[in-house]
Amino acid sequence: MSRPGSSMDERGVNQNGDPGGHLSACAANNHTAAVSPQTRLLSAFQTDTHARKVYLAGREYYGEEGKTCELLLVGKIKQQLSIDPTFSPEYPPSLGLTEFTRRATEVALGKSSQAVMENRVLGVQTPGFTAAVRLGAELLKHWFDACAAWSGMVYLSSPCDDSLAGIFQAAGIQDIRAYYYWDDRQRCVCLHKLLEDLEGAPEQSVVVLSASAHHPTGADLSQNQWAVITQLIMRRRLFPFLLLPAQGLCYGDLERDAWPVQYCASQGMELLCAQSFSHCFGLYGEAVGHLLCVLKHNSLRLSVQADKIVRSLWAQPSVGGAQVVATVLSNPGHLAEWQGEVKRIVERCMLIRHILRERLRLLGTPGCWDHLTQQGGLYCCTGLTDQQVDFLSKRRHVYLLPGGCLNISAINGRNLDYITESIHLALTASL
Repeated sequence: MSRPGSSMDERGVNQNGDPGGHLSACAANNHTAAVSPQTRLLSAFQTDTHARKVYLAGREYYGEEGKTCELLLVGKIKQQLSIDPTFSPEYPPSLGLTEFTRRATEVALGKSSQAVMENRVLGVQTPGFTAAVRLGAELLKHWFDACAAWSGMVYLSSPCDDSLAGIFQAAGIQDIRAYYYWDDRQRCVCLHKLLEDLEGAPEQSVVVLSASAHHPTGADLSQNQWAVITQLIMRRRLFPFLLLPAQGLCYGDLERDAWPVQYCASQGMELLCAQSFSHCFGLYGEAVGHLLCVLKHNSLRLSVQADKIVRSLWAQPSVGGAQVVATVLSNPGHLAEWQGEVKRIVERCMLIRHILRERLRLLGTPGCWDHLTQQGGLYCCTGLTDQQVDFLSKRRHVYLLPGGCLNISAINGRNLDYITESIHLALTASL
């Protein structure tokens, strides 16, 4: 496959402004070695001594007190497990706790999944979301041909989680490109440019797509858009790698958040899906991830290959967090209680979006801010320019990701007015 020599900046955009670009081998190595924007921001925030400084670039869910918090049910389950005489800590199988992988597969594909009933699904417990992506990247190299390593292209959204490119590169996949996703001017997903980029992707290219709660924009594809994209993927013989990092925290509904995964599987597509249960269970110190592999046929070879890779990367995943998740998902009473807590988190985040939009309107802040409430999940793309983001950090000590993306849950009653006023000043000062 030919490899054009254009390079991308950290948001996956060509230096000439085209987001459908390519990371050359040299640029890929530099990208991997470079400090991520989030790491630089956190370092700047930590050394900032201003009394009203605000960090809006984190990945975790922050409660009203401004701290990460464990769900009440999760705390109770942990307490119960700690005094359960039948529970003894020991290493799980290399592919993870059987009950956990079964339940994680179920919440992604649904209880009546045909792929599950036909035994065409492999689930692997991983130590977090990043590990699930890494394992998937390793498996891709032998997915299409057991005898020959695949060396195709991986397409990431622009923008995307800044760690994704490095994960694929660490697995030896260097040809990483970007497809257009977020339109800064329209402040929404730009479907026609996205389709243009994927239309030009060579066969067997891997397309990484966010199923819900897109990081860092919070802007997700509609079901109609998914139908169009899925048809293109099948026609062009591309391979979907779906991301489900915070199931339940986008719409407050497990089924709705996982709809794209279930839809793709229902179309008979092979796919990979990286899941995380850290956000939706508040298990940030016990990274709990899962890689879901949906095949066209039952394949013992993939299971053997996964086992071999896992033993070389982390040997066995940890038990604690996975045991909590399995306990909750397998008990109808626990499941209902957990879903109630998750729904309250989602409602709080949506309320913050509505209040932020209304406060900006009342201040007379230039522009339309309806997009704030059209996005979902923990993340939000304000549409602020890099100059305005720079103004916020240097003049107002408010730290956002590049492109004006932020974690909506980090806004609370104590800092809301200051943040709103700061955004207003950033826009009016640049007029």
